[in-house]
Amino acid sequence: MNARTVAVIGGGPVGLAAAAHVLERGMSPIVLEAGPEAAHAVRQWQHVQLFSPWEYNVDKAAARLLAPTGWNSPDPQSYPTGGELLDRYLSPLATRTPLREAIRTFSRVTAISRVGFDKAKTKGREQAPFEIRYRNGKGPEVLRADAVIDTSGTWFSPNPAGSNGLPAIGEPECTKRIAYGMPDVRGAARSRYEGKAVAVLGAGHSAIGTLIDLVRLAEQVPGTQAIWLLRGTDPAKAFGGGRNDKLAARGELGSAFAALVAAGKIRVETEFGVTHLSDFEGRLKIAAEARSGARSVIADELIVSTGFRPDFSFLSELRLRLDPAIEAPVALAPLIDPNEHSCGTVRPHGARELAHDEPGFYLAGMKSYGRAPTFLMMTGYEQVRSIAAELAGDKVAAARVELVLPETGVCTRGGLETAAAPGCCGGPAKQDASACCAADETAKKAASAGCGCS
Repeated sequence: MNARTVAVIGGGPVGLAAAAHVLERGMSPIVLEAGPEAAHAVRQWQHVQLFSPWEYNVDKAAARLLAPTGWNSPDPQSYPTGGELLDRYLSPLATRTPLREAIRTFSRVTAISRVGFDKAKTKGREQAPFEIRYRNGKGPEVLRADAVIDTSGTWFSPNPAGSNGLPAIGEPECTKRIAYGMPDVRGAARSRYEGKAVAVLGAGHSAIGTLIDLVRLAEQVPGTQAIWLLRGTDPAKAFGGGRNDKLAARGELGSAFAALVAAGKIRVETEFGVTHLSDFEGRLKIAAEARSGARSVIADELIVSTGFRPDFSFLSELRLRLDPAIEAPVALAPLIDPNEHSCGTVRPHGARELAHDEPGFYLAGMKSYGRAPTFLMMTGYEQVRSIAAELAGDKVAAARVELVLPETGVCTRGGLETAAAPGCCGGPAKQDASACCAADETAKKAASAGCGCS
């Protein structure tokens, strides 16, 4: 396309990486960040330790921009928290490099279209520049660009508590007792949760991390109770790949969580599909329906860690090609569909898989994954490297794969665990019938409790 001006929506890790690649390709990025500073969403989870070490969290083009500033690259094998990611990488990138001239904060995008073209008009459409409208506290602003990369993420559009994708009945009225995502229960939000019964809904890493933190809080503050509300029937599916996980920190988290559940330090409620939320004598009544019948849990607080979904409201005048279920670009959706697999072996992908029927427009980063939960930051870096190459007209570089992803330890296909499949956890156990896989068998022979994947 040989674009000249590229608007990047969102100034998080992937958005800043996109701007770095665009700048390196001789184009002009303009980053529109809704928050008061770059990476505003990361600031909401800065207490969380990442699963991946620094080597996977620093984009190469961004590192090249930082090098002349005297930036000290962190130890590639150490694991940063969100706060360290901000302090040691994202903030310097946004304030000490040429990107500082490209970032517009307090700039929330409200609509994007083509100049002179509504969604229905076709002839000559791809030659028209994009019109991006945004608010910055001074009134509506308009920006024109040759291309747009939407890396606005999903952090501020969490999934609701209801098990059918809709808010539970009564959920909007109970918001004072509900938090979404992964609040800092031992830090900034400690006073809200200490000494209380706290229910956590979800089975992903955010839910697991929050439950572990609640157990640690309970060790300091008697009366704190962690209640795990699980929509599924098998808690073990949340434990992950243990020692077999190529991202060691992720495997360790699952193993630590499994030990706490086994020790009875977390109350577990399975098949808990939330349907109703209501006040009950000054507390929160969480009601569910299951095959075994209706039941409820009484808690003081509810943390909903059921994932996120993309916000397409400001893209309604663009021609998007989205999978109807996953809400990811149609070419990418089959690779990341959680109904089919949850492996970390999603192959790297770029501009080709992320393209839409709107030439010059791309979704990248977490938003490109729609409702799928398997995104890794390094995947986003590879996406924007490819997109920038495509926009600069370098189709060879755009098609080239420059990333090898680490594998997770446990895979699912068609919703069924296949942890003992060849190449996953070392294959099936050879002798020990109590072991679920070769890695588990080896760990037990070494007098360990197992690899943590079962």
